[in-house]
Amino acid sequence: MSSRRSRQSGISDDQIANLVTKLQHLIPELRRRRSGKVSASTVLQETCNYIRNLHREVDDLSDRLSELLASTDDNSAEAAIIRSLLN
Repeated sequence: MSSRRSRQSGISDDQIANLVTKLQHLIPELRRRRSGKVSASTVLQETCNYIRNLHREVDDLSDRLSELLASTDDNSAEAAIIRSLLN
């Protein structure tokens, strides 16, 4: 990243490198890699993939909870728990 662009945004190159390193430690796919050095673009690509997968998982779980709610008695304790999870 160019120093000029970093200065315009108020973030130094060192700060960006530090943020990329922190992000790398948060993404499971990157934590499993044995090599210590990963490019910033790889970290960002893996982060985007991870977030997309999380969105899919949330959507799938929401659908499953909705289906489960539809198959239970509206006044049951189970239905109340499922409704609280969906809100």
